[in-house]
Amino acid sequence: MKILLTHTPHMRDNYYGPRALAGLQTLGEVVLHRGEDTLEGAALIAAAQGVDLIVADRATAVPEAIFAGLPELRAVLRCAVDIRNIDVEAASSRGVLVTRAMPGFVESVTELVFGFLVDLNRGISKATAAYQAGLAPTARMGRQLSGTTIGIIGYGAIGRAMAPIASALGMQVLIADPFVTVDDPGFRQVSLQTLLASADHVVCLAVATEATENLINAAAFALMQRDAVFINVSRGNLVDEAALAAALSEGRIAGAALDVGRAPDQMPTPELAKRPNVIATPHIGGLTPPAIEAQALNTVEQVRALAGGAVPDGAANAAHWTRGR
Repeated sequence: MKILLTHTPHMRDNYYGPRALAGLQTLGEVVLHRGEDTLEGAALIAAAQGVDLIVADRATAVPEAIFAGLPELRAVLRCAVDIRNIDVEAASSRGVLVTRAMPGFVESVTELVFGFLVDLNRGISKATAAYQAGLAPTARMGRQLSGTTIGIIGYGAIGRAMAPIASALGMQVLIADPFVTVDDPGFRQVSLQTLLASADHVVCLAVATEATENLINAAAFALMQRDAVFINVSRGNLVDEAALAAALSEGRIAGAALDVGRAPDQMPTPELAKRPNVIATPHIGGLTPPAIEAQALNTVEQVRALAGGAVPDGAANAAHWTRGR
C-alpha cells in the first residue's frame, strides 16, 4: 500500500512520533509531507496522487473535491477523534472509508482541567507573571476546591475520569448529559440549567455537533454564579464567544480557562486569551507523549486492519466502504 501522512514536519514531531511512523512504514510506502503549510485543496490532491490511504492530521480538511480528485483512494484515517472537517457523506457516496482515532488523551486532558481549576481559584499564573515582570503581586484570598461544587457538562470518557477525582478532593459533582444515565450514587445528574445555576466551576466537555453549536451562550452565562469559573477543553464552537467576552467584561462570571477556541487549528481566540481573567493554553490538552502516541499508534493498527481486508476500529461509514475493499 501507498500511504500519505499529511502532518507537517512540526506536526509530525509533536503529533505522530518516530515509533508510530516506523510502524506505518512496515505496512507500506509512506509519503511524507515536507512543507510547513497544511495541505489543502489542489495541493492535497497533488500530494495524494496514487496513494491508497491518507493518514490525516486534525487540521487537514478533506472536502468532497478531494474524493473526486483521487479515484484510487481507499480510505482516509484521521489521527484524531474529531472528523467534522472530513466530508463523510461525500466519502460514502464514492465508497471511501473514513476512520477516527480512538481517544488516547483522557488522562492528559483530565489533568489539565484540574490544573486549570487550581490556577483559576488560587491565582498561580497571575502571581507568577507579576514576579517575572519584576512586580510585587498582591496576596489575594483564594478558594479551595474542597467543599465547592463542580458541574461537568458531558459525561463521556473525560467526564467519567474527572468525576471521581473531583469527589475525592471533596467536591460535590453535578453532571448534565441528556444522552446517558449516571448511575454512581456519589454524583448528581441534573439539567444543564440546574448545573449552571449551582456550580462553582463549570467544565464544558460536551461533544461538538450542529446541535451543540453555541450551547454555552448568553442565557447560560446569565444563569451562572458571579464567583463561578468556566472551563472549556472540548471545542470552541460550543461557546458563544461574544457572550463569554461580555460575561467576563461585566463581571457576570469570575473567570475562564480555555484550551480550545475558534482560532485556526481549534486554538483559543487571541482576543479572549489576552483578557486578565482568562487562562489560555494553545490546545495542549492531549499534547503529552502517552496521549499522542496512543492515537498515532491506533492509526497504525487501523492501517494493519485495512491491509488484511478488515474494517478497523473507529470506522465512521463502514457500511458504505466499497472502493478497494
